[in-house]
This record gives sequence, structure tokens and C-alpha cells, in this order.
Amino acid sequence: MGIDWRLIVVLLPVIVALSWAVYNIIQAALSQVQSFLNKES
Repeated sequence: MGIDWRLIVVLLPVIVALSWAVYNIIQAALSQVQSFLNKES
């Protein structure tokens, strides 16, 4: 039959939300590291 489109419709918003959360966490972590490095020097 192939790909069940309902599965994609259900999973797509979840994947988008997760990737957005991961992106935000990485951005926050990078800014923390940068500010830490700036304090050191």
C-alpha cells in the first residue's frame, strides 16, 4: 500500500514541535556558553 498519509499528518506537527524545542534549547545553550567564555577572558 505504501505510506499511510494519516500517520504523516499525525506525526508531522509532533516532529515540528520537537525540532523547534531542540533548536531553542541549542540556541539557549550556545548563548550560555558564549557568555561564559566572554566572562573568562
